[in-house]
Amino acid sequence: MIEDYLKEEVGLTPKDAMEEASRCLLCLDAPCSQDCPAGTDPAKFIRSLRFKNVIGACETVRENNILAGICARVCPTEKYCEKACSRCGIDKPIHIAKLQRFITDYEACTKMNILSKMEPNGKKIAIIGSGPAGLACAGYLAKMGFFVTVYEKYSKAGGYLRVGIPEYRLPNKVVDEEIKKISDLGVNFIFNTAIDSNKLEELKKENDAVIIATGFPKGKTLDIFNDNKKVKIAVDFLKEVKEKKGKIKLPESAVVIGGGDVAMDASLTLKKLGVKTVTDFAYEEFEYFKASKDELLKAREAGVTILDGYIPVKATKSGVCTFTHRIIDSKVQIKTPLIILAIGQTYDLDNLGLSIEDFNSSDYRIKNTNLFFAGDLAPLDKNVVYAVRSAKEVTNRIIDFLKEGK
Repeated sequence: MIEDYLKEEVGLTPKDAMEEASRCLLCLDAPCSQDCPAGTDPAKFIRSLRFKNVIGACETVRENNILAGICARVCPTEKYCEKACSRCGIDKPIHIAKLQRFITDYEACTKMNILSKMEPNGKKIAIIGSGPAGLACAGYLAKMGFFVTVYEKYSKAGGYLRVGIPEYRLPNKVVDEEIKKISDLGVNFIFNTAIDSNKLEELKKENDAVIIATGFPKGKTLDIFNDNKKVKIAVDFLKEVKEKKGKIKLPESAVVIGGGDVAMDASLTLKKLGVKTVTDFAYEEFEYFKASKDELLKAREAGVTILDGYIPVKATKSGVCTFTHRIIDSKVQIKTPLIILAIGQTYDLDNLGLSIEDFNSSDYRIKNTNLFFAGDLAPLDKNVVYAVRSAKEVTNRIIDFLKEGK
């Protein structure tokens, strides 16, 4: 069953990609491009692909989205560009994500080198964290001629991309390819280095600007699960599975609590690793589910039982968990050897000596300092495509900040 976890879904063939691109209506004022948070410009790259200009399509995708290969696999396009597609009123939207994956796979196979950088401008930027926001910031700033150093507490770059998203959705080889493109721009990575408040003060003095891109690394929990050995936090579980390439011991049944993409990742990972009975309890009813429809569908097709509208109210150390429905008069009690909590994540700024109240959401700046932030710490959707958007915006903000000198 480990093979199922490690095996990525097959992408489009050239014939399939061209046929899908030919469905595009070539809208003059393309709504799909207007609804891409990262400004990837699907209309332009689909038009290029449709007229067999694959190299032009690659250039459009990569220049506009520095993490294009990753976004092609994990972006919830149904909520953004595909939702806006004009074909929705006719039959079904263009499979924009699949076309973007075809293009970035072609780019990787042909070893295209699209990204280039401007002459060095003499300015230094330090970035704390090498998740999607940190990587995107590093790439965009390096292209603009900045000398960029990324500090990462682990031994490899990638953050949640590397340790949190299951291998079948995002293979680490793809993460490595995307990071190499950024490294080739001259970005310097320093690994196994955790930044504390003292080191942060040094970085502020040594650099023209410092970006905090540490994400939301801590999984949330509930008091009823405190000190319960049968409970695992979803982000920790997914990290363990990916680091061990699926070679972990699991029981025959498990319960997942949560209704977002992380909950679906945990549920489907359990099934792919051979857990026979996986039951997911979600706070939201299906109509308001936070998980992407695609991930929800895959979980259900794999045999995950999903009970929507339920909240946990009691848990025992023996694995008995009681749920009540939020609206109807219903109670469910289930005994399980493993409970995985996927009820959200939060920031961890204690080591840096920072308070979230100091973050100015209007301009990505922390107080009146040369500290900036990006990614999950910004008041945007918590996903990779919005991490790319925040990276573009904070790059522009830093350029303005250095020009203004304040």
